[in-house]
Amino acid sequence: MRLDALPSRIGGAAENMAIDSLLLQRYPSGASAVRFRHYGWRRPAATFGYSQKLAWVRSELQTGGSLDLCRRPTGGGIVDHREDWTYALVIPRGHELEKLPAPASYRTIHACLTEVLVSHGIGAVLHAPAAEPEPKRARSPASKPAPAGVCFRCAEIHDVVHVESGVKIAGAAQKRNRHGLLFQGSIHRPALGGEVDWDRFHEDLVLRLRSALGTMTGAGGWPDFDEAELEALIEHYSSPEWLEFR
Repeated sequence: MRLDALPSRIGGAAENMAIDSLLLQRYPSGASAVRFRHYGWRRPAATFGYSQKLAWVRSELQTGGSLDLCRRPTGGGIVDHREDWTYALVIPRGHELEKLPAPASYRTIHACLTEVLVSHGIGAVLHAPAAEPEPKRARSPASKPAPAGVCFRCAEIHDVVHVESGVKIAGAAQKRNRHGLLFQGSIHRPALGGEVDWDRFHEDLVLRLRSALGTMTGAGGWPDFDEAELEALIEHYSSPEWLEFR
């Protein structure tokens, strides 16, 4: 199996979500390849988790509609992309990482990210809570856990945090279906505590992922998408029905 590092591109929020979804839905089909892409944002943007309520998201962002806002196909919390480094990884069905439980795949990818950040002089470490979680007990409706909140407000297990301050550096969300695994990740640049050569970081992260995933170098050209299907997905992700889904 190979890992294709796709060319970096800039897009609107709906366009970026549509491309990630199409990579999962179509690109792995019939090909034994992992796909990685880093992308930017055409205008100030924020995305939020599939299960989050739009009214709550807007109340948390408090931007008065100034952000290009889109619901992600993955879970997780609100991510403000104005100061982040965004990436997506698509693992086709059948790869060993795709078969792992979500916490294990999350840890594997974030371990790679942590190693590369450390090699660039950033004090990064995987977050490991000091105490083991209590055994699961029956919950009353009033005691159900709260939905995911704002991504960089607090760290969860296997997030990447700064070794000294404990501030969250990187988080991600996942989606699995019959085609494979989509992993959407974000690095909060202000939390790094140092400067990073992002071009070299990009190259080093791809190399580290290739090693961890047991993949070889691929061509990395941009996929030959069906333009009509892509346009339909962009329209879907930009529609009020999708934005207000919950």
